[in-house]
Order: sequence, then C-alpha cells, then structure tokens
Amino acid sequence: MNIIIALAYLLSSILFILGLKNLGSPKTARRGNQLAMTAMLIAIIVTLTKNEILDFTLIIIGLIIGSAIGAIIARKVQMTAVPQMVALFNGLGGGASALVALAEYNRFSGDLRIDVIISMVVSLFIGTVTFTGSLVAFGKLQGLIRSAPVVFKAQRFLNILLFTLFLIMGIIVIINPANSTGLLIILAIALILGILFVMPIGGADMPVVISTLNSCSGLAAAATGFVLSNNILIICGALVGASGFILTRIMCKAMNRSLVNIIFGPVGTVSVNNNNNDKRKVINYTEEDASIMLEAAKKVIIVPGYGLAVAQAQFALQELVTMLINKGIHVRYAIHPVAGRMPGHMNVLLAEANVSYDLLFDLNGINGEFKNTDVALIVGANDVINPSARTNKESPLYGMPILNADQAKTVVICKRSLSPGFSGVDNELFYQENTLMIFGDAKESINKMIQLLKT
Repeated sequence: MNIIIALAYLLSSILFILGLKNLGSPKTARRGNQLAMTAMLIAIIVTLTKNEILDFTLIIIGLIIGSAIGAIIARKVQMTAVPQMVALFNGLGGGASALVALAEYNRFSGDLRIDVIISMVVSLFIGTVTFTGSLVAFGKLQGLIRSAPVVFKAQRFLNILLFTLFLIMGIIVIINPANSTGLLIILAIALILGILFVMPIGGADMPVVISTLNSCSGLAAAATGFVLSNNILIICGALVGASGFILTRIMCKAMNRSLVNIIFGPVGTVSVNNNNNDKRKVINYTEEDASIMLEAAKKVIIVPGYGLAVAQAQFALQELVTMLINKGIHVRYAIHPVAGRMPGHMNVLLAEANVSYDLLFDLNGINGEFKNTDVALIVGANDVINPSARTNKESPLYGMPILNADQAKTVVICKRSLSPGFSGVDNELFYQENTLMIFGDAKESINKMIQLLKT
C-alpha cells in the first residue's frame, strides 16, 4: 500500500510540473490547468487514503460549498475584475496555510521537533502577511481603497521594528514551543505587516504585487507541507513559490525596476503635475478617419490595454481584426508584460474572444516592427506606450521598456479622455503629429469602424 501511495504522489508531482510547464504558453495554458487539476485531485484522494479518513462528511460538504462558490465566481466575475479575484485567491491560500499551522500547533501534545515548530512559525507568518496584503490589494483594485500609495512618516521604521519583533518572538517560540502567547503575537504582527506592505504601493505596480503575493502563498503552502510532513504539499508549494518569484522578476524587468524599489519607492501616485494639458491641444478625430487609415494600411499592430477590459471590447476588436485580415491586411497584437492589472491579463482577455495565439507577440518579439507598420491601433493602453519613459528622467516611468507604438506611420488611440494611466503621468504620444485621438467608449468606437469598413 505504501508503494502505491508513493507512486501516486510521484505521479501527482509529475503532473504538477507538466501543468506548470504548459502554463508558460497561451496555446497550452488550458491543458496546463487540466493537468494541475488532475494532479490536485490525485493528491487529495491519496492523502485522505493515507491518513485513513473514514468520515468524509465535512470534506464532501466543503467540496460542494467550495465548488458552488467557484462556479458562481467563474460565471459572474467580469474580466475587468479578474485581477481582484486573483488577489483574493492568493489571500485565501495564504490564510488557509496560516490556519493549518495554528490547528496543527493546537493538535500536537508533548514536545515539538525544532524543524516542525520552525515550519509552523514560517507558515503562520508568511500565510498571514499574504492574507492581509492580498485583501489590501483586492481593495485597491476594486476601488474600495485609494489606489495611489498611502504613506506616512516613520513607515519604514515601523515596518523594520515589526519585522524585528517577529524575529525575536519567532526565536522565543522556537526555544519554548509551549509559549502560545508568542505565536499569537506573531499572528498579530503578520496581520499588520501585510497591510503595511501593500498600502504604500500604487496601482501601476499591482501586477508585481499580485505575482509577489502569489509567490508568498506558495511559500506558505510549502512550509505547511513541512508541518504536516506532506511531500506533495511541499512540492506544490515550492513550484508556486518559485514560479511566482520568476514571474515577479519578469514583471520587474518589464518595468525596469527592482522589487525593493517597488516596495520602498512606489509609483502610482496621482500627484504628478500635467501642466502641458492646458497648453497643448489634440484634434478629436472620428471613427471614419480611423477606418480610412485602417483600410489603406498593409500592416497593422494592435496594442490592447486595461481600457479594453473596462469597455469589454475584446469581441468587437477581434471582429475588426478578422475583417482586416480578410481584406489582406497583416494584423498582429502587441502585448506588454504589465499591460492590464495583473500578469497575463491581456492574454486572458483576448483568449476569451478566441483570438488566435499566432497573432499575439510580446514586447521583444514585435517592438522592432512598429517602424515598418502603417497603423498602430491603441485600445485602452497608456503607460506601456508612453515615449517619456525613454526621454524624461523626471518621469517615474523613465527606463521602463515600452512598446514603440510612436514609431508607426499613424497611431490611432481609442480612449475616453486624456487622463493619465496608473502612473499619473501625461502621455506624450497623445500630442504627436501622427496620432489620431478618438474619444469615447472603445467598444462603441470599434463597432462604428466595423460598420464603416463594411460599407
């Protein structure tokens, strides 16, 4: 029996790894999810069998309730709210790890091995920080909390003081595991630190925050695995933690910033002065002007952004793309790594509209093509196409790799207004001579272009 259990855990581990590998590409992401779900199902069944759990009543009740909630969320949550949902799920994962650590502490009687009590402390701390930090991220993304950085004097000092206090209390609990008060103090410290960790981070950095919290939830799960002596939980948590860390590095590179700089020197403030708005004017072009440009073009690159998700214009946009392709026009999508409000947001959005993966290109794969492009159609993107990131050293975007949309012969921007993006920085591209600004709802504008191209 032990051999069968070991082999089942091995199979589950292999499926987790294959699932993660498949998640690396939009083409295979669905298969990756299916493999990971199968791996989790095997792991749950084997764990229940291994521990000889005979009464499945509470487990079945929990399964039914959880599945029902998940099904409702999957159907009801709009694509614009997916980042909030991911943040919330990260928090629930971290909270679950913290609760398991507390439950195991209360269950144990007698002396605890030093490796077990260390794992409990780590799991409790990281899991709780992830929980409250994710709730704050959810609040910022949902608009329940101010999205701009919230800072106050001596904030860093307070963070350092609290973390030092955690280390001291952690050592005390490890030396004397019977000190349950110390464990509760660690819980309280972690609850506060999670809030203080995310509050000073602005909306522009939310993709990095989400991937960081995702990594933390994995680390908390791995630590819980050591508490439970469960190898599959250790492996699964380590995979999530490592992949989240790698994704965080990718996000930081895409923004040309370090994680330390994001945490201690946030952008996302809306206090940037845009004095040029009163002096420079833009011409309000029409959908007819844009349709003429598109129909005459040979090469078109489309840059989607968060505004596309807000307008729910992905289906209309794909209809426009199909129409252009049928007219013999070469069309591609340019996806910036931090477009939207979470990693991969644009890929998920476009997949919902059944956009062919062959049309999707990342920044490095398409940036050199803009100079040979007739029309760059921008739908809801802002910071990721702002030329000031290259030239304005005073801009918080300076040094951030951007899509070279300004190098196209004509730039068509569908946007509600001249308002800045999450960084709060005015976009120089709006005022270029080759830019056509079309103000209004992106979905309505694109539908008008479709009708004009049909005539």
